[in-house]
Amino acid sequence: MKIEILEFISGAKQARGVVVIIDVFRAFSVACYAFDSGAIQYIAVGDAKSAFELQKRYNNSVLVGEREEKKIEGFDFGNSPTEILKVNLKGKTVIHTTTAGTNGLVNAKNASLLLTGSFVNADAIVKYIKTLKPEHVTLVAMGYRAETTAEEDVLCARLISERLKGQKPDFQKQLTDLKTGSGSRFFNPKNIDFSPPTDFFLCTMIDRFDFVLRAERRYDGHISLIKTDM
Repeated sequence: MKIEILEFISGAKQARGVVVIIDVFRAFSVACYAFDSGAIQYIAVGDAKSAFELQKRYNNSVLVGEREEKKIEGFDFGNSPTEILKVNLKGKTVIHTTTAGTNGLVNAKNASLLLTGSFVNADAIVKYIKTLKPEHVTLVAMGYRAETTAEEDVLCARLISERLKGQKPDFQKQLTDLKTGSGSRFFNPKNIDFSPPTDFFLCTMIDRFDFVLRAERRYDGHISLIKTDM
């Protein structure tokens, strides 16, 4: 099994084989918490306009997303697992758009199979990929706003890569260091309304969920996520 680590939208476009689009802070952590909260359907879209149009077609739906970390005007929720934990999404369709993660899914058009990636379901991702026995795996660290390397996404890619190789990495110190690195924004009082400290801890709970989220391209070009228990 050859494992390749790429970054950003350009990496998503180049990715091939089994592709994992990684967005720890916060898109694909949010997606896991949304399914855990009872969502029955999840649709990832590249822009807010498409999200509003989809909402007209799905009566029992909620809009989740951000631009520049903040909730998009007219949306129900921001891109925050803390917000998702407070609501019951049972039976709901989640329509989600973010700057990095969901756009990574939309642009990964050469993948033979597409998954989301985050710390909260990292072990399930590894188990699932091992059952496939693929020749090539591409891990795409989407980065901060899909343009700057994000320590947490690269660290998650390394965790998945090393576990796929049968290693048992201990990244606890690196996770702690994220508090003063790329995760420091969650501890800035100015950001508490849209990026609270609890988001940091919810996104770095390694292996909290034992399911993968497999992405399938829809007839309209958007992406559906399918929950598969491991």
